Amino acid sequence: MARRVSCRSVPVRLFSVLCVLALAPVAEAAEDPLLPWLQARVREHTAFFAAPPPPSAVSEGTVGPSALWRERAPGSAGVPQFVPPTSLAPLIRAVEAGVVNITTVGPGALPGAVKRSTGSGFVLTPDGLVVTNNHVVANAQGPVVAPKGGVTPNKGGPREVPVQQVSVRLADGREFPAEVVGRDASTDVALLRLSGAGLGTLPAVFLGDSDVLEVGDWVVAIGNPFGLDHSVAHGMISAKERVLGVGQFDDFIQTDALINPGNSGGPLFNMRGEVIGVNTAIISEGQGIGFAVPINLVKDLLPNLRENGKLERGWLGVVINEDGQHSTTTAPVVKDVYRGSPAAAANIRPGDRLVAVNGRPIGSYLQLLRKVALLAPGTEAKLTLLREGGTQEVAVRLVARPAQEATEGLANRGGSTTNDLGLVLRDLTPEVAAPLGYDAFVGALVSGIVPRSAAEQSGLRAGDVITEVNRRRVKDAAGVKAALERGSAGASILLRVQRGDALQYIAIAR
Repeated sequence: MARRVSCRSVPVRLFSVLCVLALAPVAEAAEDPLLPWLQARVREHTAFFAAPPPPSAVSEGTVGPSALWRERAPGSAGVPQFVPPTSLAPLIRAVEAGVVNITTVGPGALPGAVKRSTGSGFVLTPDGLVVTNNHVVANAQGPVVAPKGGVTPNKGGPREVPVQQVSVRLADGREFPAEVVGRDASTDVALLRLSGAGLGTLPAVFLGDSDVLEVGDWVVAIGNPFGLDHSVAHGMISAKERVLGVGQFDDFIQTDALINPGNSGGPLFNMRGEVIGVNTAIISEGQGIGFAVPINLVKDLLPNLRENGKLERGWLGVVINEDGQHSTTTAPVVKDVYRGSPAAAANIRPGDRLVAVNGRPIGSYLQLLRKVALLAPGTEAKLTLLREGGTQEVAVRLVARPAQEATEGLANRGGSTTNDLGLVLRDLTPEVAAPLGYDAFVGALVSGIVPRSAAEQSGLRAGDVITEVNRRRVKDAAGVKAALERGSAGASILLRVQRGDALQYIAIAR
């Protein structure tokens, strides 16, 4: 007699083929060996799904129907340490007074024309220091005049009056003239100083700690996009330490809070009402992709801008061994120390691992470069290093980057001489370029000059970087040699040379 096997107790997650086979009429077990196997499988699966879930699965809630999902128990606290904001209005009311609208006036494209642009910023100190982006105020440099109707008493023709180049308007409507105290294009940060009556009690913001940010943290951006005063956007931290290819100080916070033209220079707030970034860039092709300069980088830079008006880079005097890797997870190891450098004076040795600058951890060569270069010469920095299994702290007083001393140290480690011209060249590898403030492989470093040679007579100096030979771009010493060999015998050689911040052409007669 045929028998049927019930599948009503078998959960729905069993393969349908198993149920079909088990329900189909089959012969007696003695006649069909498949039946015992099917019955055993049904029992196993029924027992598996009937078993209670592990403790971790029910620690915060109950099991849903058929054990396919979990549900939190009524009144559960939810995710530990997470408090969803019900409204951002109290935070915005507390911080918006410190956000300012910046208007700049500069020379236009046509003679006599004036270009006006707007941006954002925030009040740093009650006495009138304001932070914004460099590109917001970069155009407002040099004298600007605008024609005005009327005739001067002793001269015929239109009268010209100076134009206020930078003005700052607060949330309460007060407006102040401002001057640029200092600015830096490599970090896109500028420091302004307000003037006029009413200073001393301005609504200054609080600065936070951008190093403790985590992806997913809520943030609020306030600024003046398209001239719309004090527009608010909220979002979260999408990523940290984004490199956009702008320069060696690339270390951007990425956020999906809406940032539009006019937001530049405005603050990015955390949920404590602290500024943790300066909004600076967007990707025009994308949506919800904005970038901000971390506020800790700005903190390191601001004393430099206030004292020097620009980024005067500090120099430590070490060569870092990266073991041929772009390390992002381990502290940099000192490979060599320049003679007479601040590192040498502080008894830093090859093999030391640098783990912190002024108490802030560093995990890569680029982080070390950023933190040191942003500190002004004369600044005393506290370095934390690992040596022979122990931790030590040393005080180092940074100096200005000395091209001549640095290149002398490099020349002692070898170079390539072009015998006919008297040039000693060296490749701008990352460890060579960093102390000199250059990007790697942008040319060939002149590390020495042979006395009374053609190179010396042309005015070339040690520390120059050759970027072109006879209008051909070169990126290393081998490129210079190859370009020279292509030239005609006896013909003059035209070099394009980077010397500090200046570019110039120098001709050498063979």
